Amino acid sequence: MSWLIALHAIVLREALRFTRQRGRFIAALVRPLVWLIVFAAGFRAALGLSITPPYETYITYDIYIVPGLCGMIVLFNGMQSSLSLVYDREMGSMRLLLTSPLPRWWLLVCRLIASTVISALQVYTFLGIAAVYGITFPPLGYVAVLPALLIAGLMLGALGLALSSTISQLENFAGVMNFVIFPMFFLSSALYPLWKMAESSELLHDICAVNPFTHAVEMIRFALYAQANLPALGWTLLAGVILLALALWGYDPARGLLRRKG
Repeated sequence: MSWLIALHAIVLREALRFTRQRGRFIAALVRPLVWLIVFAAGFRAALGLSITPPYETYITYDIYIVPGLCGMIVLFNGMQSSLSLVYDREMGSMRLLLTSPLPRWWLLVCRLIASTVISALQVYTFLGIAAVYGITFPPLGYVAVLPALLIAGLMLGALGLALSSTISQLENFAGVMNFVIFPMFFLSSALYPLWKMAESSELLHDICAVNPFTHAVEMIRFALYAQANLPALGWTLLAGVILLALALWGYDPARGLLRRKG
């Protein structure tokens, strides 16, 4: 029961923090909406997309980009969660939390679950706005995408958790944004299909193919059409396990990076 109480308390704390930060919620939606309404409108006539799974007919670019923008929301929220971890560590509340008699790994997983739940809520809000804009998916897809969002959120949240263990000051977070988040987003299938990448550069195609964010996006894309992409699911789960192991190691005071920072 104490483990569940801790999970409830941490999720509730993060939810209350999120609801009180309305600017964060609006910013999380403005970013993908700009891509959907502005950029997608510009590329709609320039980019033709062939019939590839899970699509059964020719689609416009704005339809293709929506799953990638869902992944963008999850990715940036995972990084925002890592930023809050650095802030909590500087303020001392994170260290106080980690002194709890509960296992350290469970407390970190609770933070991870909390950020994932918030990501899913943001994505569903975005999908609702996209539906008003005219981009809809099969009704079952809105249900099937929830497990995909949770798995992708846990993987990307674990990435943010691992990164936060290496960041000692808030000022260093901008560098992480530039050298980790943006390359991960742009070198993926979020904005362009992999076959389109292969037409311009085989090297870019190979980089995108090994990017775990690509597999998270493809898992979400297929789930929105109530289809399973088992290879993408497998690679996302594998990346999540590896990143979570790195995060737990980084927060281990006996062996991880926090010990080096004193």
